[in-house]
Amino acid sequence: MEIISENACFGGTQGVYKHASESCHCDMTFGLFLPAEAKDGPVPVLWYLSGLTCTHENAMVKAGAQAWAAEQGIALVFPDTSPRGEGVADDEAYDLGQGAGFYVNATQAPWAAHFQMWDYMAEELPEFLGNNFPLDMERQAITGHSMGGHGALTLAMSLPGRFKSVSAFAPICNPTASDWGRKQLTAYLGADEGLWAAHDASLLMRNTGFDGPVLVDTGTEDQFLDLLRPETLAAAVSERRQEATLRLQKGYDHSYFFVSTFMEDHISFHADALYGE
Repeated sequence: MEIISENACFGGTQGVYKHASESCHCDMTFGLFLPAEAKDGPVPVLWYLSGLTCTHENAMVKAGAQAWAAEQGIALVFPDTSPRGEGVADDEAYDLGQGAGFYVNATQAPWAAHFQMWDYMAEELPEFLGNNFPLDMERQAITGHSMGGHGALTLAMSLPGRFKSVSAFAPICNPTASDWGRKQLTAYLGADEGLWAAHDASLLMRNTGFDGPVLVDTGTEDQFLDLLRPETLAAAVSERRQEATLRLQKGYDHSYFFVSTFMEDHISFHADALYGE
């Protein structure tokens, strides 16, 4: 592991680290905030998955999450959104390729060689973090924004028992039925739509649900609202009678101004689950 930077932050440490990924066959970078309590022993973990075009850095510097995490004694993990580097496939469009991994294991050329983001997020990075940092991996929660909200919801529902709680900011709720999803799922997984369902939060909610609390915020002025399709997740929550709080926030858009406004709510929500019995 290479230490890129470590800075004092709200009594703890905000670090950036690089390691060789066996899943993605390239070097991967992540941010990790450790609160002051980590000096005395393992602390609970909140994952933050970012959206399209982002790296590990966007939420780390824009979301305002460290202050609230420090108050609750919770670590924050900021993974990258895709493999990167020389020899890693890319696309000219912002919504495919580097910066747009969609948290899936690609099976199609040229993406399959590196874009194994599901395995990286579900298996490799958690194991790496647990082996190298004072983190209580028995107490994990997950959140994310946009594409990262999609990833947070699908990982939480597909890995029962892993996460105590899940939340999302403006998640892509129904990618199998929107232009913002069908393109990427076809590119990464192929034309067989039967393989896409495992990466659709609305379908997973209807069929599987989540054994714990769910919180989702979306802005009414989100410029991508028709692509996010929050109404499909709401319908699935209602059909399943899932424990969930789904909120439309009047006047807010898709930006980090929106995310940072409601970050305290989300971290407090996860703290209740992480510290509860």
